Amino acid sequence: MGAIVSLRGASKIFPVPKGRAWGKNAPVRAVDSVSLDIEEGTVVGIVGYSGAGKSTLVRLLNGLERPSEGQVLIKGQDISALSEGQLRKVRAGIGMIFQQFNLLTSRTVFGNVAYPLKVAGWSKDKIRPRVEELLEFVGIADKARTYPRRLSGGQQQRVGIARALANAPDILLADEATSALDPETTRDVLRLLRRINKELGTTVVVITHEMNVVREICDTVVMMESGRVVESGPTYSVFADPKSGSTQRFVSTAVHGTPEPETVQRLSAAHPGLLVSIGISEAAPTPLVAATFERHGVGSSVVFGGVTEIQNRILGTLTYELTGSETSIDAALAELGDVTAVERQTTTAAPAESAVPHLTTVGEKP
Repeated sequence: MGAIVSLRGASKIFPVPKGRAWGKNAPVRAVDSVSLDIEEGTVVGIVGYSGAGKSTLVRLLNGLERPSEGQVLIKGQDISALSEGQLRKVRAGIGMIFQQFNLLTSRTVFGNVAYPLKVAGWSKDKIRPRVEELLEFVGIADKARTYPRRLSGGQQQRVGIARALANAPDILLADEATSALDPETTRDVLRLLRRINKELGTTVVVITHEMNVVREICDTVVMMESGRVVESGPTYSVFADPKSGSTQRFVSTAVHGTPEPETVQRLSAAHPGLLVSIGISEAAPTPLVAATFERHGVGSSVVFGGVTEIQNRILGTLTYELTGSETSIDAALAELGDVTAVERQTTTAAPAESAVPHLTTVGEKP
């Protein structure tokens, strides 16, 4: 379909307020030379630690901030050059969901969702069916006359989503939309966002510091650090083979990896066989790994790790205890090494009277 949002060398530079005791009032580059395309009809996750520039990037996308350098294009139109009146028309096609819901406490659920339609000049006879349709879509039609203070966090966020959809936006920006919710409610809201994307064709941009959110619904992930994009690509590819240190740390919170040194020590004490970590993926699913060990006469049992789903595709790492002849184990691991990552986990004495794991390659004698 092509890009619905494009950034071309976009930067946002904030001057440091005068009178600061530290530094020399050097400007802060909250967003630094970002070039990025967001494809129409996709769900994109923009992730990073606090201070990475995610929220400033959102404000560039909806025109609340103008870039200090470069361009921000919505549907091919450079919004950085528009007047405030022209920007309002662009914003009408961009819905916004907030972390803290931002509902009007003096209005009912119906009134909150109707508010942007009133501002847009809709007539009363058109507002009512539209609001009723939206409340039905997000699953809170029975709460129309209820005030926000009587709703749960998940229900309040559903009101926020219905309000963001009121003007049928082409783009929906969700800024930490699930950070204030419990895990079960988070899953419900993420399913709703994916449904919005699938059924309405809305492009959804999710700003988050939670890699589990990205894993659940995003087609593409963009990793930010210090205002820059350090890595981007299809979600499965980024999870399977993260390049930057920041991405590796983020991915480790959502996908099981190899055991830490202390864990290897404990596992070695309890399992006398050879410990080997095997990457699990579509190319190397667990049945294939098990069949390979069995074919070579190698005994195997899983002692650590786990497997998850990303975009309906499996990914993870399992650590096995292997028993059998050295020749058989070497042959099995060499075969598996052709299709996936294989790491032998061994412990060696460290100088400080402790032991740390030493990763050996396939075929190396531990």
